[in-house]
Amino acid sequence: MTAVALTIAGSDSSGGAGIQADLKTFAAFAVFGTSAITAITAQNTRGVSAIANLDPAFVAAQIDAVADDFTIAAAKTGMLSRAEIIGAVADRVRIREIPNIVVDPVMVAASGDVLLEPDAIAMMRDVMLPLATVVTPNLREASILTGRDVFDRDTIREAARALVALGARAALVKGGSPAAVALAGDVQNQDATDILYDGHNFHEFRAARVAIGRVHGAGCTLSAAIAASLALGESLEGAIDAAKRYVTRALQNAPQIGHGSRPLNHSVAPSHAYPKEQ
Repeated sequence: MTAVALTIAGSDSSGGAGIQADLKTFAAFAVFGTSAITAITAQNTRGVSAIANLDPAFVAAQIDAVADDFTIAAAKTGMLSRAEIIGAVADRVRIREIPNIVVDPVMVAASGDVLLEPDAIAMMRDVMLPLATVVTPNLREASILTGRDVFDRDTIREAARALVALGARAALVKGGSPAAVALAGDVQNQDATDILYDGHNFHEFRAARVAIGRVHGAGCTLSAAIAASLALGESLEGAIDAAKRYVTRALQNAPQIGHGSRPLNHSVAPSHAYPKEQ
């Protein structure tokens, strides 16, 4: 039986992030992808020039339309830019009892600009986190959600623990290696290390940092790959391991296209059975 996953996120006109990246990732994992679009962006590899948020009732209607027709095995959220949209999404997730929710708290642009208003940040923290099977913030997002500085291995672990205390069942903080975070200069030769806290134990996921400069859509792709693996029945740790390896391969094969950040190559094959590093 084909597994079905749902992405609830914004549309990226460049095709490298958002709904488009999520659906490509689901397809790579042989998962049937469905979507509920929260916003439409005018975006290319150089950045976002305009965002049109959709009506929260219409976002809810999209989720209902998918849930009425399919058995959803997992879902991920991306850009939920307004408090009203976050509330509508959380409401449908609860009522529809959608399992395996991966919350990618898209809060900070590559430029460093915060994308959410204060009330939306509060809704993300208070309403979405308690629904999350796993939340996948980067360092800046983890800092905003927890209200503490996050910059090295110890503070990453503290933030992950705090996110679980806020209601998430698990937290994967995407930090790069602690050594890389601590350096102000070039860190391209460092490993990229993400740290998971599952409510009981910490797990670290390492991969060689791919030195290709600025990239577009890596966070979306990682969270979508986790959701796809969860839809296929993988454990959380196994899903993150598969997702990390997929993103690394997609970065290693990233096309030189466009005039800004490089998008990933979503057509690479996942390595479900790749042996874990000791």
